[in-house]
Amino acid sequence: MTTSEPDCLFCKIVAGGVPAEIVREGERVLAFRDINPQAPTHVLVIPREHYPDAASAARAGTGLLDEIAAEAHAIAEAEDIASTGYRLVFNTGSGAGQTVFHLHCHLLGGRGMEWPPG
Repeated sequence: MTTSEPDCLFCKIVAGGVPAEIVREGERVLAFRDINPQAPTHVLVIPREHYPDAASAARAGTGLLDEIAAEAHAIAEAEDIASTGYRLVFNTGSGAGQTVFHLHCHLLGGRGMEWPPG
């Protein structure tokens, strides 16, 4: 884990070098709307520090994944989707669809979610 990676898109968003529609900010996390939404509500919740994926954050043992989940729930409440249900997705690795290698949680809601997801 490093504080930031110079070529990382999400590190650039955290630093303010790339614009994003910010939904919520915390000391350790930042949330913004996905530029290619897959649901009426599609928000990415990311740590300010650079972790390449969920597994690396879990190994660090700092409680960051708990904080990301709590922030996602607070956003779901603010977006009025908490009561109807929402999905949290962490893609880990290119085979799972991860394209930006900075830990991020997709908060999806506002429509029915099918199973299996894809």
